[in-house]
Amino acid sequence: MAVSPLLVAAQALCFPAEIRWQLGEQLRCLELQGELRRELLQELAEFARRRAEVELEYSRGLDKLAERLASRGGRLGSGGRELQSFRWQSRDSAALGELLGGSLAQRLSRIGEDVGRITKKSKDLGEQLQEDLLEVVSELQAARKTYQVYRAESASAELKLREAERQEEKRVGRSAPTTTATITGPTSTTEAGPLRKSSVKKGGRLVEKRQAKFLEHRLKCTKARNEYLLSLASVNAAVSNYYLRDALDLIDCCDTGFHLALGQALRSFTAAESRSQASHMQGLGSLEEALEALDPPGDKTKVLEVHAAAFCPPLRFDFQPHEGDEVAEIQLELELQDEIVPRAQNIRSRLDRQTIETEEVNKTLKATLQALLELVASDDRDVPDSFQASPSTESLKSTGSDSGGRQAGRKRGQQQETEIFYITKLQEYLSGRSILAKLQAKHEKLQEAIGRGNKEQQETSWTQYSQRKLQKSRHPRPSSQYNQRLFGGDMEKFIQSSGQPVPLVVESCVRFINLNGLQHEGIFRVSGAQPRITEIRDAFERGEDPLVEGCTAHDLDSVAGVLKLYFRSLTPPLFPEDLVMELLASAETEAVAERVQPVGSLLARLSGPVLVVLRYLFTFLNHLAQYSDENMMDPYNLAVCFGPTLLPVPSGQDPVALQGRVNQLVQTLILQPEQVFPAPATLPGPVYEKCMAPPAAGCLGDTHLDSLSVGAEPELEGATSAQEDDLEAVACFGYTGRTAQELSFQRGDVLRLHTRASSDWWRGEHGGICGLIPHKYITLPEGLEPSTPSETMGPTGHRRPCLVPPSLERHVEVDKAVTQNMDSVFKELLGKATMRQATATSPGPHSPKPPVSGGGSVPGRSKGFARGPVGPAFPSTLHLQGPDLAPKPH
Repeated sequence: MAVSPLLVAAQALCFPAEIRWQLGEQLRCLELQGELRRELLQELAEFARRRAEVELEYSRGLDKLAERLASRGGRLGSGGRELQSFRWQSRDSAALGELLGGSLAQRLSRIGEDVGRITKKSKDLGEQLQEDLLEVVSELQAARKTYQVYRAESASAELKLREAERQEEKRVGRSAPTTTATITGPTSTTEAGPLRKSSVKKGGRLVEKRQAKFLEHRLKCTKARNEYLLSLASVNAAVSNYYLRDALDLIDCCDTGFHLALGQALRSFTAAESRSQASHMQGLGSLEEALEALDPPGDKTKVLEVHAAAFCPPLRFDFQPHEGDEVAEIQLELELQDEIVPRAQNIRSRLDRQTIETEEVNKTLKATLQALLELVASDDRDVPDSFQASPSTESLKSTGSDSGGRQAGRKRGQQQETEIFYITKLQEYLSGRSILAKLQAKHEKLQEAIGRGNKEQQETSWTQYSQRKLQKSRHPRPSSQYNQRLFGGDMEKFIQSSGQPVPLVVESCVRFINLNGLQHEGIFRVSGAQPRITEIRDAFERGEDPLVEGCTAHDLDSVAGVLKLYFRSLTPPLFPEDLVMELLASAETEAVAERVQPVGSLLARLSGPVLVVLRYLFTFLNHLAQYSDENMMDPYNLAVCFGPTLLPVPSGQDPVALQGRVNQLVQTLILQPEQVFPAPATLPGPVYEKCMAPPAAGCLGDTHLDSLSVGAEPELEGATSAQEDDLEAVACFGYTGRTAQELSFQRGDVLRLHTRASSDWWRGEHGGICGLIPHKYITLPEGLEPSTPSETMGPTGHRRPCLVPPSLERHVEVDKAVTQNMDSVFKELLGKATMRQATATSPGPHSPKPPVSGGGSVPGRSKGFARGPVGPAFPSTLHLQGPDLAPKPH
């Protein structure tokens, strides 16, 4: 039975409202609990003062009675023992009255202040946790809307494809009578025949184009659905973690020190009462029973039982399909394997580190709690010492000395500092545990998808996958000359001269990071290799797009560095100096929501092309910040990275003093791009898409596809070439084999090379054991290095420089101190690369191309970018198949 769309929409709207009611009710319950305890402590303090007045009045009455007995002692005869008893009882009552009216009442008042302060801090912490929870739920709603949009586009593209196929079938049906007519009357149909053939060809091209468009929209829909399902799992985990753990810990936080402090105060009173007189034993018994009844876990259980409606976890969020979509699982398609598998590995690594960090914070939290409880328990331990069995009453006056007051003040200051540290560590622990729950949920979902994908992948042949990759590959754009400079130039003039609403460097870098690095840890914070950044920058300056092919996920930091370099080098900068100062002045407002309106009105003074680029950039940064659980780059960290790049401090101003406001301003732009920048309907232009698909074959012409198939043939032929003569090589770096086929050796070992397996590997022998030897870790005899041509043919037919690393002999000529540190650096790289070995069993899109005979390049193929000469590149991109370890062609 189909579910009504109105009912689904009502559930989607009312369910977060129910959660909001519960969250507000929880805070109200915590505040109510703290208020009840403060009222209880006030009543106890008032009782202590009244009881002190009674005890003091009772003591004065006993003194009068003792004096009367003393005056009549001669007539009472044996009244000396009673008089002494009265005097001792009077002294005990006076001491008890001073205790109740002085230290005990003050102590109860301080406990009430402590309870109010801790309750307020706990409530603030609870509000922060609830804001984070509601933000996660809002992200889920945004992911669901994104998925619905892409699903609608996919359904529309599928309808258009079916319509084109029906039109094509009609045209094919019409072409059959044309053939019959040609036989009967060739003269009359001579001119109509070519026209019908041309119509059939156009219809076929239309079907092909709509087929490519449908595949692209379906892939986008799959990615959006995957993100929706991941967000769904993350939200459910965060909600469950909050209701089952965080809420209970907040209750414990409100109870911190309350029971212990109250118990200590009451125990001091019972100790004094027990030494006062035997007639009070019945009251002391009841107080002892009250002390024994103090049970923090029991109080927490009672709070949960009384307010069960507020603390009961809500129902799990369920996947809501859109427009007949029946897929409710994360799909590991071949096009998404290179994105999902590394993402699962990164989440696993992040999960391990976060687990260790959370455990360390938990240890610190427990130690801090123990220290805080000890400080609470050590307050006024010497109160019962005033009831010493001494005939003198001078000892009672010494308990309130100035030194004791100063010591109590120091203890109280230390207690407050410990409370602040405890609240801070509790916040870190709860935040870390929430991140663990969300990462664990995502990792489990991804592992399930990978497990299903591995089974499905066994049924898909490598040939079919290679054909699909060949169809989806895309050549770089042909190089062109711009009238305006790209880096270090005027962006508005460049946009006008090139006709690109968003400069190619911005669009390409954003697309590359979207496809490969949304989950990359430290993106934009970790610096890339400067030679690599320079190479990519020069390629963009020539009008090429070096990120279409030739770059891998290892170049993410360099690509991010190129994007920052572009905005940092613009002359003039995007924001004029006078506008920068006005924007910084508007950023002084504390609340982010209050800064949106003035900042948006100031940005409206910028030109339309600049606003289009800024809207594109900050929408991308907002999307990137949504993966902060994995990439550890929240909006503030991104603002720290992009603040100096986009908003240089004007001359004459203090950069240190203004840096905080610059970060706040950029953080506002990242958090609220939709409110700050004009909407596409108001300001037409390119809009950043969250779910991007790799460039499809439909974007290329037939000539490009032919060049792809032709350019691949020489590589396959060159894969069979190898050197027949054995060579001796010297290991210039130590290497540890990762598999049974790879040899391990130390720096300086002599290795025998038999044949060349690929451009990165040799088949050789070391110590009587045959196996694979990495080419980048050895030095060949002089004159036997494979030649490296200085230039290759570009995709447009003209020659362009080919960025290939220099020979290994140059690698050997490095500083000795650098060479001594190479081994440890490469061992660390090897350790990181072992995490990616799970994908090495099946060919992927980053597998190396088969080696060409003689080490030369193939005309018409772009070799991409090579690593700089700082050290041997890690040969982790070679995947050997079969028992003979021969690389398979792509």
